Amino acid sequence: MKELIVKADVANLDEVTRFIETQLDEYDCSPKIQIQLSIDVEELFVNIAHYAYDSEEGYATIRTEILENPRRISITFIDSGLPYNPLEKPDPDITLSAEDRPIGGLGIYMVKKTVNDIFYENTDGKNILTIIKHF
Repeated sequence: MKELIVKADVANLDEVTRFIETQLDEYDCSPKIQIQLSIDVEELFVNIAHYAYDSEEGYATIRTEILENPRRISITFIDSGLPYNPLEKPDPDITLSAEDRPIGGLGIYMVKKTVNDIFYENTDGKNILTIIKHF
C-alpha cells in the first residue's frame, strides 16, 4: 500500500495524478485504463478540494493498493471535511438535454460507470471513498 497526503487544493491535482500514474506504469496498465482512472481521480480529488472543507484548509489522503487475481487497483480518498456520501445522490437522467438536466452529479455518475466497484463510509469523522478498477 502506498499513501500520499496533500492539501485539498486543486493546485495539487498534478501531484495526485502523477502518484497514481507512477504506480500504474509499474504494472504495465493499458493507456485506456490509465486515462479512465486519471479522469476519475481528477473528479474525486477536485470534489474534495472544492467542497469538503467549505472555506477552511484541509488535507486529503490518497491510498493505493495493487491487488492480484484479478489484477486491480484500489484507490481510497480520505478527508476530514463535511460528511458527504456522493453515492446517495441519484444518478442524473442522461436522456435529458444538458439544458434540462439539473447541474451536478454527472461527474460521480461517470466515475461509477468506469470503475468496477465504489464504496463510501464515514468513520471517525472521515469521509472514505474507495474505487476499484480491474486492469
